[in-house]
Amino acid sequence: MIQTIRSNQRYRFETDWLTTYWHFSFDHYHDPSNMNFGPLRVFNDDMIAPAGGFPLHGHREMEIVTYVIEGALEHHDDMGNTGVIRPGEIQRMSAGTGVRHSEYNHSKKEPVHLVQLWITPAVQHLEPSWEQKSFSLPGRSGKLLPIAVPAGEEGLPRAHSARGTVQIHQDVSIYTSLLAPGQSTVHQLTGGRRAYIFVIGGDLKLNSGTLGSGDQARISSESELQLSAGSESGATAADFLLLDLP
Repeated sequence: MIQTIRSNQRYRFETDWLTTYWHFSFDHYHDPSNMNFGPLRVFNDDMIAPAGGFPLHGHREMEIVTYVIEGALEHHDDMGNTGVIRPGEIQRMSAGTGVRHSEYNHSKKEPVHLVQLWITPAVQHLEPSWEQKSFSLPGRSGKLLPIAVPAGEEGLPRAHSARGTVQIHQDVSIYTSLLAPGQSTVHQLTGGRRAYIFVIGGDLKLNSGTLGSGDQARISSESELQLSAGSESGATAADFLLLDLP
């Protein structure tokens, strides 16, 4: 089953420095029928104005993954970690028993566009930790490039930590892909696993349907995902993220 949610069906919230689309219940938006998709608890699509951002705030018992689409995001936390995340980089913060951090647009002139995912960990009471990795943007062309893999905690399959991947304390893998017009790839789902797809830009053909920019798909009870970009005249590349979930 493939449940398609169009871009204009997402919950939109706006302030003087933030325009955001919340895929699941978050903050003041509460919909009991839209709380999560498996361990994926939050998926926020954020556009932060120059010099804007989130001041110091706390988290507990959550895996927080940040992926920058355009611009640069500056991170500071009370573990002493600092970093600037740009396209071609991914950050993972395990909140565990508790962590405080801030996130601001690194630029005072240009906006930053990012998505942030919160994943419920398989293991509770972890020591807070943080990591940031670089991956090859050209390396995702025409295929699904893994950028986050399971950390291999007790009870989870141990994945090889390839260069450019962060480790999540949950049986979840995250892939990025850019399919040029006419290109295609396939993703297998075995053992009752699910998938979640978010289209960053372009049009993505998914099995018998099509997703546009900002659309999402929540997928269960499917064994194979056939993914392709349109080949018709005027078609643009399909830029998207895919999560493989229990």
